[in-house]
This record gives sequence, C-alpha cells and structure tokens, in this order.
Amino acid sequence: MSYNKRNTKKSSNGTIIFKVNEPGELLPFLLQQMDNRSRNSVKSILTRGQVKVDDHIETKHNYPLQRGQVVSVLKNKVAVKASTLIGMKILFEDNSIIVIEKDAGLLSIATETEKKNTALHQLMDYVKRSDPRNRVFVVHRLDKETSGVMMFAKSEKVKRKLQDNWRELVQERTYVALVEGELTKPEGTIKSWLKESKTHKMYSVQDRDGQLAITHFRKVQSNKQFSLVEVNLDTGRKNQIRVHLSDIGHPIVGDKKYGAKTNEIGRLGLHAKILSFKHPVTEQLMLFRSDVPKSFFAKSR
Repeated sequence: MSYNKRNTKKSSNGTIIFKVNEPGELLPFLLQQMDNRSRNSVKSILTRGQVKVDDHIETKHNYPLQRGQVVSVLKNKVAVKASTLIGMKILFEDNSIIVIEKDAGLLSIATETEKKNTALHQLMDYVKRSDPRNRVFVVHRLDKETSGVMMFAKSEKVKRKLQDNWRELVQERTYVALVEGELTKPEGTIKSWLKESKTHKMYSVQDRDGQLAITHFRKVQSNKQFSLVEVNLDTGRKNQIRVHLSDIGHPIVGDKKYGAKTNEIGRLGLHAKILSFKHPVTEQLMLFRSDVPKSFFAKSR
C-alpha cells in the first residue's frame, strides 16, 4: 500500500499533520510519512501516545485508517498532555492526587447520554498512558456549567480518606457567583435542609427532613442588574449554591433551572475559585486558585 505524502503540514506548536488519502493501517501509514525516522522510533511515538487520529489519541499499530481522516503527530509529551486534555488543565499531580482547572461545559463524570467527554474519562486515559494499571477516582464534583478547581484521587484508598475526612481535610472552598439583581446585604449565611424532587431539582426545607446545607456569602461588587458574590461552603450538597442564592432572590446568571431570567454571559455564572486542603498522605497544606472569568467582573461593575 502506498501513501501520498503531499498532504502534510506543520502547525505553529510543532505538531505534524497528515491527511489520509486511502484506507490502510496506522503504523504503515506513519512509517511511510515519517521515512526519515527508524521503525523503532515511529513505534515509540505511537506507544507514548503522541499520535492523534482526528480528535483522539491512538496507540494501536493496526488501527484502521479511512480516507479523509487526519493523523497528527504531537511534538512531545508536553504537547500530548496539552492537546488531549480538552476543556481542562492539570494544576498539580503527584502519586496520590490530581488537581485540575475545569472549563464551563465539561462534565465531571459520565452521564447516560455522555460517556467520554468528561474530566474523569480524560484523566483516566491520561494516567493509563504511563501505566495501564493506573486509575483515577472521583472525590467531589463540579456541575457541568461550573468552572474552576477540582480534585481527583489516584487510588481507592486516597479517595476514601478524602471523602471520609472531607470536613477535617478541606480548609477552604471558595466560589464566585454572578447573580441577578443588586444584593443589598454585604454578607450573610444561608442555612436549610436540601431535598431532591422527582425531576432531580434540589429545593430547601426548614424541617430538617433532608441534608443540612450551610452557605456563607459576601458581596464583592454590584450594580442595579447584577452582583458579584463570593461564597464559602460549610457543606457540599448537590446544587447547594444555586439553590441558596435563588432562595434569597438572587439566582445565578444563566441558571434557568433555579429561576434565572438572564443569560448575559452565555454560561452559568458560577466558578470554583479556591480549593485548599491538607494533603491526604503528606498532610501538607495545599492551596489552588483559578482566576475568576473576566465576564463576571464586567457585568457586575
């Protein structure tokens, strides 16, 4: 099988891009396209996860290629990491945990309708590239439309330790919310018990027939239409911030589910700004910060 080498280009970050003109297998295709490299060198590039077919990393030598597909060879492992983690970036990693910064629009974990385009699935692929036995475990979640700092465990043992001792280990969880309306109180605390309806919507009750939720808030800035609010959590219940801010008459921008009438920034106005915790193994105090989106400030000036 011969392959046409004309459809080749190099991007600004050093990625080499090949267009597939006829069906074949991945390794023979790469060997012909990269005939300045030895067979072992090309096989190593494949094994290290430096080859993408269309939008996914592919390491199988006999992966079938179809006409019209695009094969990209990334420059190095750093490029692989940057190119394959879509909608997120790694802030910290060691043998026990991974801390990421998640974009709005990326699911934390799989749903019935979306299995692969999630933070968990991407991180699982990422850690398996160095050792197929590696795993990643969910410790806590951010809603799909919430951006910011999030942590995963790299073993079942670390996951259990973090979840079982969450209140003791986590020193600070600070969120920033862009809400509708001018917040008149400079600060306050919201306390209720949360329950979930049959339609999976959370709501507050005061009779303790639910999960206790405590939210502290502080106004950062506001105008007649919007307020920027800093939020700290004593508890981490599902949709807690969204419910509580709606309860006081200031739903989060873009949160139609909990009463918002506007979507001025094209996303949910909620961002996980700070996560500080004692490392589950070393007990070192760690703090991770994610910059608040500029649109939050612009709308609330």
